[in-house]
Amino acid sequence: MLSYLALRHLHITCVVITATLFIARGVLTLRGCDWKSRWPVLRWLPHANDTLLLAAAIGLALTTGQYPLAQGWLTVKVLGLIAYIVLGTLALKRARTPRGRLAAFIAALAVLAYVVLVAIMRSATLGLL
Repeated sequence: MLSYLALRHLHITCVVITATLFIARGVLTLRGCDWKSRWPVLRWLPHANDTLLLAAAIGLALTTGQYPLAQGWLTVKVLGLIAYIVLGTLALKRARTPRGRLAAFIAALAVLAYVVLVAIMRSATLGLL
């Protein structure tokens, strides 16, 4: 079993990769590029990385004994993740117009930034309240 530090570093690395891949796919989508055909790796790599990210998150939860619903900041982080997934789906394929894709892309990035700040600060309010 991986140590806490190894799991933490793996989790953070996967978050950076997730954000980078989402930004790349979002920009390509907004520019009208057919990236799904041109770069098939951009179709499967995010799923593989996100699976590893989830595994690391579960490992961290088990290692530290901190679980969603028991820890407020972690609950908000999971809810933010769900919002990010929904917005990301809209940004990359489900929104009907380029304007809708752009709005969903910006919103997904804002939610992702919030989730990262919640994780860093371990506070749902980011220390503002």
